Amino acid sequence: MNFPFPPPGEAASSPAALEGLLDQLEGKPGFPELVDLLSLAVQLEGLARVEVLGTVSHGRASFPLIAIRLGAEDRTTPVLALFGGVHGLERIGTRIVLSYLRTLMELARWDRVTREMLKTTRIVLFPLVNPVGMYLQRRSNGNGVDLMRNSPVRAQRLDRWHLFGGHRISPRLPWYQGREGEPMEIEAQALCDFVRREVFPAQLALAVDVHSGYGKLDRFWFPYAKTRDPFPHVPEVVALKQLLDKTYPHHIYRIEPQSTQYVTHGDLWDYLYEEFQAERPGGHFIPFTLELGSWLWVKKNWRQVFFRSGAFNPWLPHREQRTLRRHMILFDFLYRAVQSPEPWLDLGDAMRQRLLGHGLRIWYAG
Repeated sequence: MNFPFPPPGEAASSPAALEGLLDQLEGKPGFPELVDLLSLAVQLEGLARVEVLGTVSHGRASFPLIAIRLGAEDRTTPVLALFGGVHGLERIGTRIVLSYLRTLMELARWDRVTREMLKTTRIVLFPLVNPVGMYLQRRSNGNGVDLMRNSPVRAQRLDRWHLFGGHRISPRLPWYQGREGEPMEIEAQALCDFVRREVFPAQLALAVDVHSGYGKLDRFWFPYAKTRDPFPHVPEVVALKQLLDKTYPHHIYRIEPQSTQYVTHGDLWDYLYEEFQAERPGGHFIPFTLELGSWLWVKKNWRQVFFRSGAFNPWLPHREQRTLRRHMILFDFLYRAVQSPEPWLDLGDAMRQRLLGHGLRIWYAG
C-alpha cells in the first residue's frame, strides 16, 4: 500500500496539505489512528498550530510525524506535553492522546476557563511517534529498533544478556537498541528535538508518554529507568502525588519510579531529563510514563492474546471506550497542576526534607 505523503525534506503542514493527505488516506484499511490524527489536525485550524516534524518511510510508503501546539506563543510559559505511539503495537496510547486532544479542542471553542488557561499555559502533543511500527503492527520502528531503548543512556547493574532491558544483538529480536555509535532513529530524534524546542524553555514542564502492556494496574511512572537510585525531584513528585490523592481520592494509579519494576538501557526520558538538568540546573521538568495495565484486558478476553496486538490493547468496544474516558481526569489534573504549581512546587527546605524522607521510605527502602 502506498500512502502518498511527502518524501523526507518536503513535509507539508498547511491545512490544505493535511486535508489532501486525509482525503487520500480515507477509505484505505489498516490505519484509523493516522486518519483520526489527520482529521483532528484539519479541524484544529485557528485553534492550534500543526506541524509535520518530518516523515519516515518504509518501502514505497512514507508517513508524517505530526505535532500539535495549543496555547500561548511564549515557550517559557508552563507546558504539559503528551506523547503516544512510541511502540507501534500500543495503539491505545495514541488513541488516548487523540481523545484528550478532541475534548480540549471542543472546550477551546466554548469554555471560558479553558480559553483563559490557554492564554498563560501551553499543551503540546506528539500523538503518533512511530507510524511505521503501528502500520506494520510491530513494537519497533521500520528498522527493527525499539525507540524507547534507542538513546545513548546505559543502565546501571543490568546484565548484558538481559534482552528486555535493551540489546544490540539483532533487529530481529525485540528490544533492539540499534547499532552502537549510530545516530538515533528518525522518530526518536524527532521526539527529542521537539522536546528541546517546545518543553526545555518552559518555566515548568510536565510530560506524559502513554504506553501499555505491563501488569494489571495502571502505573504512573517517573524516572529513572536506568537506575534504582532516587530521582532528584522526589519531593515534587510526592507533593504532586499527595495533591492528586486529595483531589481525586478514588483515582486508579500506582505512582512509582519505573525502576521499581525494571531497568532498561536507552530510555529517551532519562536521556532528555539528564540533558535538561545539565542545561538548566534547578529547572523543573518531570517526564512521566503512563503504563496501562493491559493484562486485565487479556484476562477478561483471553482469546486476544493469540493476536499480535492483543496483549497491548482493549479489543471489545466497551472496554476501549472506558479506557479512553478514564484517563481524561489525569490529563486535566496535570494541566491544572502546571497552571497552578504553588501547592506542589513552592516547597520550603523543611517541607522538601519531609517529602524526600517520605518518598525514600515508600519507593526506595527496599
